[in-house]
Amino acid sequence: MSNITFPHISLGTTGATLVIAASAACFGLVPIFVRELQGLGAGPATIALYRYGFSVLFLLPFLPFEKRKRGGALLMVGAGLVLGLSLIGHLEAIRVAPVAAAGVVYMSYPVFAALFAWVLLRQALTWRSFASAGLVILAAGLLLDPSSLSPEALQALLCAIPAPIAFGFLIVVLSGLAGELNSLERTACGLSGSVIGLLPLAINEGQGSVLPAITGQWGLIVAMGLGTALVPQILYTIACQKVGPVRTAAAGGFELPTMFLVGWLVFGEAIGLRELLSAAVVLSAILIAPSIGAGPRLDREVAPST
Repeated sequence: MSNITFPHISLGTTGATLVIAASAACFGLVPIFVRELQGLGAGPATIALYRYGFSVLFLLPFLPFEKRKRGGALLMVGAGLVLGLSLIGHLEAIRVAPVAAAGVVYMSYPVFAALFAWVLLRQALTWRSFASAGLVILAAGLLLDPSSLSPEALQALLCAIPAPIAFGFLIVVLSGLAGELNSLERTACGLSGSVIGLLPLAINEGQGSVLPAITGQWGLIVAMGLGTALVPQILYTIACQKVGPVRTAAAGGFELPTMFLVGWLVFGEAIGLRELLSAAVVLSAILIAPSIGAGPRLDREVAPST
């Protein structure tokens, strides 16, 4: 079934960069749906399952079953499982902490990607790696001020740190360890892994059921699945093959200002000089973060979504 492919889409470098930025903006809209579903009684594992499960239903035909692809597929499933579980902390942070603060924590992923590339791909740490890490620490220091955050919010932000770590690991798996899988196969395997990890937790949250208890949830689930996962994920996957990981990370950084705007316009959260400086520092860290070395047959290189 994995032999099914999308028609070739011709994109230049500029067009692909704009597509990635637009997709990242869609990813930045996730807090709107998260808080709405949380207000209707859905837990973080259930919300994450709704988002990824909706996409998996459409991507199942692209799961690879060839023997030569099993190793890469299993590795992708495992990386997706870890990411899915780690996102529970990120969604909880969105619930109790300012959206801007949760966004800054999550967008630290390029630092962890560089560290995993050093360990798993033997890619040397350069001055760009250390500079990027230093900028992320500076941004965290600017925004994660205990005097301006409640103890509950600060604890939730600390518990959200596994999400960027897992995302950094997934980037390295996608870029250098996924073997002969093409981009759609990698996406299908990663999202399937997330669903596998989240399903038992969602069943537990729903006391034996993962179906929405309120009719109004269905519209939110469909809108979240289409607008923040399936459609932007496919566009992102196609476009990032045209520009490489450095520009992908830079354009993907557009998710952070989108989250800031969501916090300000939708939830009435104040955006001051501290928040603006923190966002600028994080985006600078993403811009100078080193690229991830390619593994075998990375002619169809792809970076993941959030």
